Amino acid sequence: MFLASWLWGAAVILCCVSWFLLGRRRRRQGEPPLENGFLPYLGCALQFGANPLEFLKEKQKKHGHIFTCHVAGKYIHFLTDPFSYHALMRQGKHLDWKKFHFATSAKAFGHGSIDPAEGNTTENFHQTFIRTLQGNALDALIEAMMENLQYVMLQSRSPKLQSDTWVTEGLYTFCCQVMFESGFLTLFGKEFNSNNDKNLSSKQETERAHILNALENFKEFDKIFPALVAGLPIHLFKSAHSAREKLGEALLHKNLLKRDNLSELVTLRMFLNDTLSTFDDMEKAKTHVAVLWASQANTIPATFWTLFYLLKNPEAMRAATKEVQHVLESAEEGISLDGKHISLNRKQLDNMPILDSIIKEAMRLSSASMTFRVAKEDFTLHLENDSYNIRKDDIVALYPQLLHFDPEIYADPLTFKCDRFLNENGEERTDFYRNGRKLKYYYMPFGTGIAKCPGRLFAVHEIKQFLALMLSYFEIELVDSNVKCPSLDQSRAGLGVLQPSNDIGFRYRLKCL
Repeated sequence: MFLASWLWGAAVILCCVSWFLLGRRRRRQGEPPLENGFLPYLGCALQFGANPLEFLKEKQKKHGHIFTCHVAGKYIHFLTDPFSYHALMRQGKHLDWKKFHFATSAKAFGHGSIDPAEGNTTENFHQTFIRTLQGNALDALIEAMMENLQYVMLQSRSPKLQSDTWVTEGLYTFCCQVMFESGFLTLFGKEFNSNNDKNLSSKQETERAHILNALENFKEFDKIFPALVAGLPIHLFKSAHSAREKLGEALLHKNLLKRDNLSELVTLRMFLNDTLSTFDDMEKAKTHVAVLWASQANTIPATFWTLFYLLKNPEAMRAATKEVQHVLESAEEGISLDGKHISLNRKQLDNMPILDSIIKEAMRLSSASMTFRVAKEDFTLHLENDSYNIRKDDIVALYPQLLHFDPEIYADPLTFKCDRFLNENGEERTDFYRNGRKLKYYYMPFGTGIAKCPGRLFAVHEIKQFLALMLSYFEIELVDSNVKCPSLDQSRAGLGVLQPSNDIGFRYRLKCL
């Protein structure tokens, strides 16, 4: 037994030494500084994963504005100078923004490749999302979401609500339930017909139970999403795998066809799945699971952070409440509990610069997205003052949190300032500087360039609608007004808006209207 253990140990050490001597990449002339890390395959993954922002700051201080890190089998060139971001955007003929996203989607959600080059589908997914999440399609989504938010806030949760009684629960839990249920109804429609069904109340309760069950499956799957992106197979996570399959079953085409008021996004995606792809029924459903995840995974924590910072900052709360009241009065929209819902269109929602600034500031403080481009071939990356050789299949990445927390751009960057994105006239501020030079890129929670999140406009409007309704219908406060801001859950770094490491107690009750 001892001899066998000794031999295995020697073999492992020999493999590590061999990798160190032969398997490690060597920096070639003209390439960025290289950090291989000490672990085979993982490289710098553990250090990066523990605290990406501090890791990148340390390497930036050591190497300058561009450097290469070996992370989980990939070589990633981190570009940290915001004045060079535009240079990266101009390298489209050498860099592929789709490859990484297509591979990640197939790996995480379990459908076949959605890269048209692979032959499973000829759908242009990016164009589908642009067509159904922007322009005229956005107006319909906003209208449906406004209606569904009020249904969820005032009717679906009505047994809890009394104007003289406070309801206490976790702020993240509340945001999660309200935004998931409302968003699900907006995209995937309703099982019931509210106009001519005698058993409407019973069907609504059944519908809500199904959606809340979907929420539990969503959360179970979402917990291990970072591991799936990192390349671990979902079969290692039995409960998450089961949750993903249940979500897929709920979104099978035969089940979606039983629902009323499907969004244009889902209707078009069903049609394109059926006409342009060779996916089987479950694979088609899993492309809808991907849509569901994309619509919720960042919007929910962004909603939490925005409402949390509002509750922690009386000045912001007063300014936001006043703005909402002014817009409602201008639109001649009254606030009542007699069944007549508030209606605000896209133009009216866009006329809320204070809420815009509050949402931007909350997302600046909580987002940790990462922009990826994969090199199609060996090429030379020309930046503002330097040029670097990049190898085929390497990744060039931007990590905007470095930008968002830069004290040269944002004074006192860790502090929430509700008017940070407003100018002296109370309008949107767009002039931010570094070293005396105006920045083109200063706020990037949704990525940049052609790969910028196509659903970003809907996401911001959703949060704005949520806040406007909360401020109109409810009295809200933190259970502990002195509670500390929860830390960011770094396990999701690179994926978007980070979740809080713990929930925060808050209470609410209906206003006496």
